[in-house]
This record gives sequence, structure tokens and C-alpha cells, in this order.
Amino acid sequence: MSTRSQLRFVQRSETTDEQSEADQVAQIYRHSDGYPDSVLRDLVQLKQLLDETRTERGPAYAAAQFMFVDTLSTMTLYVDEGRDRSIHADEPSDLLEPANMEHLDQPLFLLGHGVENPADGIHGDEEYLYVVELPTRSPFDEPAEWAVKVSGHSAFPRWDGPTDEAFERASWQFSGPLEQALEELVAEPA
Repeated sequence: MSTRSQLRFVQRSETTDEQSEADQVAQIYRHSDGYPDSVLRDLVQLKQLLDETRTERGPAYAAAQFMFVDTLSTMTLYVDEGRDRSIHADEPSDLLEPANMEHLDQPLFLLGHGVENPADGIHGDEEYLYVVELPTRSPFDEPAEWAVKVSGHSAFPRWDGPTDEAFERASWQFSGPLEQALEELVAEPA
């Protein structure tokens, strides 16, 4: 069973705290591992990568980079040398050959994410919503903290209505800095 989620990456305009036409928004659907323990760890890893490489470029890039990094992290499921497969870790382009996919039933790396239109409705089967707020800054500025909001488990309207309404009516179990969310909502590994 999958834990589906929607992640909304936003960058607020400097003129107002309320969402406006000037705000930049990119939204993605994550089919699996959408619970806070997984998503928050992945966001922290992404932020560290973007900070180290100085490649944070706003919501659209952050959403695309999140999907790319998440997809890369699942590739080992498909290039495992211990199995009878024709996909090899030293030849990742093997993943682009359809004949090499015959043994896979709907591979997650092709179906695990979707780019969403924030004006459309959410699917209705998501269990968590996330808002990742990126600071307004130049790519040449020093890295700055990301803020996140994490909904309660299924604590928002679940229908095919406007997405904004689901995000507006959600009950948030956390709202604050990403690192604090990780500390408060993620269990320490045993």
C-alpha cells in the first residue's frame, strides 16, 4: 500500500504574506513513502545538496530536483546486480531501453511522481500535504532556511475540488523550519 502525498514548493512575493499572483508555486504528487518520516528526510537531503552545489533556483527547480533525486534513490531497485536483469549499474542508459523493462510491472521510477497543476483538484487519495517555502533570494546569496508545513494524517478535504481549498482547509501538525520539523516529527533510527 502506498502513502500518497502532494508537495507544494512556494516562494512568496516580497510584497505580501498572503498568496498572490506574484507567488511562484510548483506542485508534485508523490505516489509512495509520503509519510513525514520519509518526505522530511528527503527534503533535508535535497536542501543539503542544493546548498552545497549552490543550485537552488526557486520552486519549479526545487520540485524537479526533488523528483530527480527521489527517482535516483529508487534506481537501485532496478539495477540490482544480484537479480536476473539486463539493467546494469555501470550502464544506467539501460533504463531507457524498453526491452529491459519486460520483467517490471509498472516501474516506480516511471510512475512514482507527477507534476501537478495547482489549479486542479488533488487526487483525493493522498494522506499528507506539504508546503515547502523557499526564501526569496538570489542564487548567489548564502543558503537560507526552508520553512515547511506538514498536514495531519488525512487532515484535509479529500475530493477533486480546487487544490488551493484543500491546502487552505488542511489541519497542519507542523509549521516552521525544516530542520525543526525533522527533529519533532521524525523518529530516530533504532
